[in-house]
Amino acid sequence: MTTSKNISQRPQCSVFIAMSLDGFIARPDGGVDWLDCVDMPDEDFGFFAFFNTVDAVVFGRNTWDVACGFSTWLYGEKSCFVLTHREAEPKHDEEFLRGAPAEIVAELARRGMRRAYIDGGAVIRQFLDAGLIDDLTVSIIPILLGDGIPLFARGFEHGLKLEECRSWPTGLVQVRYRVG
Repeated sequence: MTTSKNISQRPQCSVFIAMSLDGFIARPDGGVDWLDCVDMPDEDFGFFAFFNTVDAVVFGRNTWDVACGFSTWLYGEKSCFVLTHREAEPKHDEEFLRGAPAEIVAELARRGMRRAYIDGGAVIRQFLDAGLIDDLTVSIIPILLGDGIPLFARGFEHGLKLEECRSWPTGLVQVRYRVG
């Protein structure tokens, strides 16, 4: 990877994710069927407005595997980067990258990306640990899963500043925070 641009010119890194009230983003097998409990016709909870502001999607291999199993590729023509150490063939023109979060962000900057959507539990945690997440939008779903893939790990501490809080009749509560 080329890292010719200064990291201060890095793209904004944003998270937009749903989690159960007990902090899980997926079942142990990666399943997200439980998100259906908040479905509302013609309601995307702000996702598409957010998605229209990003030029790149960065996610981990497991999240990519789940996304490839959906009937529709949700990322359209966005530049998609899958972080993995395992070999894989692209299915939608995505690129596979290896490296530390700072190297990935430097590569995005070199390519002229202004805002990246960071997705997947492990990738989000790595980018947070590296101090590279600028904002988090978390939709809290009114369900307790009891087990699954956590959004955050134990021993994890980051200061957050609340920017917005909304709720819907389904019980979904969405909070948006600035990190730091």
